[in-house]
Amino acid sequence: GSQGLQASAAVVSDPKWAQRREAVVGAMRHAWKGYKEAAWGQDELAPRGRHGMKWFGMGLTLIDSLDTLWLMDMKAEFHEAQQWVSSSFHPMHTGNVNLFECTIRIVGGLLSAFALSGEKIFLTKAAETADGMMPAFKTASGIPHSDVNLARGTADDPGPGGNVGISEPSSIQLEYRYLSRATGDPKYRQVADKAMDVLLSLPKRDGLADMFVSSRSGRSAGGRITLGARVDSYYEYLLKQWLQTGKSEKKFEVAWKDAVAGIKKHLVKTSAGPKKLTYIAEMEGSNSIPKMDHLVCFLAGSLALGSKHNAGDINLARKIGETCIEMYDTPAGLAPEIVHFHEHSDPTDMYIKDADAHHLLRPETVESLFYLWRITGEERWREAGWKMFEAWEKNTKVSSGGYSSLHSVLRLPLSLRDKMESFFPAETLKYLFLLFDDTWTEKLSLDQWVFNTEAHPLPVWKS
Repeated sequence: GSQGLQASAAVVSDPKWAQRREAVVGAMRHAWKGYKEAAWGQDELAPRGRHGMKWFGMGLTLIDSLDTLWLMDMKAEFHEAQQWVSSSFHPMHTGNVNLFECTIRIVGGLLSAFALSGEKIFLTKAAETADGMMPAFKTASGIPHSDVNLARGTADDPGPGGNVGISEPSSIQLEYRYLSRATGDPKYRQVADKAMDVLLSLPKRDGLADMFVSSRSGRSAGGRITLGARVDSYYEYLLKQWLQTGKSEKKFEVAWKDAVAGIKKHLVKTSAGPKKLTYIAEMEGSNSIPKMDHLVCFLAGSLALGSKHNAGDINLARKIGETCIEMYDTPAGLAPEIVHFHEHSDPTDMYIKDADAHHLLRPETVESLFYLWRITGEERWREAGWKMFEAWEKNTKVSSGGYSSLHSVLRLPLSLRDKMESFFPAETLKYLFLLFDDTWTEKLSLDQWVFNTEAHPLPVWKS
C-alpha cells in the first residue's frame, strides 16, 4: 500500500511534553496488550477477568483503535490489526447493531484508518458495513430506525415508544458523506442528508431541539432540552458538517449559530458556590435543572473550534473547560458520569449523587482540552490533561493489561467495573496523545481534518 500520512519529522518538541506524549503511547501499549492477550477480535476487554465481552460481535475495540495505532506510530500493531480486518471481519454475518454506534465506531474507525493509511481494505470494509445498515433507512419519514440486523436485513426501534434520541439520526453524516466521496457511490450521503434535513426542519426553541424524534412520523417526540445523553452530538455535527465541506453549506452554519445563541439564552448558568462555575443546565418545559452530564464537556471543544470560524465563543469555551476540569476534583481524581450544581448559596459548587458517581474512562473533557490547547496555545489545558492522565494511570490501570471503568469516583478504596470501553483507546488516549504532541499539529490540522464523535479524523474537502 501507500506510505500514508506521517507525522512531521523535523518538529522539535519540548522534552517535557515529548516525554508525556510517550507516556500516553505507553498507556496505549498497555491497553493493547490486555486486549490482544485476552480479547483479540472481540468487542471489549474485561481487563481484570481477562476475557472478551460481546456487544456487536464486530471486533469493536480493534477497529476503534486503528487510527490511534497509526498516529502513535505503532505500525506493527496497526498492520496486525489490518490483517484481522482483512481476514476475519465479516460485517454481513453480524446480528443486531445500533446504527449510530456502529456508524461512529466501526464505519468511522475504518474510514479514518483508510484516510490516514491509504489502505483500500478499510474503505471496502466500511462500505460493506454501511451496505449492511442500509435497511435502517427504509422508513417513510426519512428518519432511520435505531437498530438494524445486518445478517437478516431487518431494522426496528426498541426505544421508548419507538422513539429515538436525536443524536442517533444526526450523528452519522460525517461518516456517510465521506464514504460517498471516497467510493463515488452517492447512496450513503443521500440517506444521511435526508435524515438531517428532516431534523433541521423540526420546530426548535431558539435553535434547541427536543430529545426524541419518531422514525415513524419524523416528528419531534418531546423530552427535555439537554446537551447531554441522547442529544449531544446533534449539535457537534451541525458545526462539523459545515466545516467538512469547506463551509459551503450555509444551512449548517445557521443551525449551529442559532443553537449557540439558544444555549446562551436558556442553558448557561452559574453555580452558587464560591467558585461561581459556569455550567450547562437542562430544561424541562420552562424549568431549569442544574444537572450536567460529563458528556456535555464536548461543548467546550466545539465552541473553541467554532470560534476559529467566527461561529463559537472562546471565552464560554474556556469557562466550560474550567468547570469540566473541576469535575475531576474527586477522591479518584476522575469525573463522575453526572454532576449537579448548587443553585442556592452553598460552601461547595457541585455535588455528585451516588447513582451518578461511576466513571467510564470517558473522553469529552480531554477532547475539549485538545481543542482549547490547539486554539488558545495556553499551557494550562495541557497541564490539566496530564493530571487526568496520572489519575487514570494510578486508579484504573490493571497490571496484566488494560484499564477499567470504576463503580464510583467517591468511594475509596476504588472498585473496578471490569470493562474497558472501546472509546478509551479510540478517543481518550488519542486526544491525550494529540494534546501533548507537536508532530501532528500541521499534518492533522483542524483546517484539513474534522474528528467524528468517536475521535476518528476525516478529511475536509471543498464541496
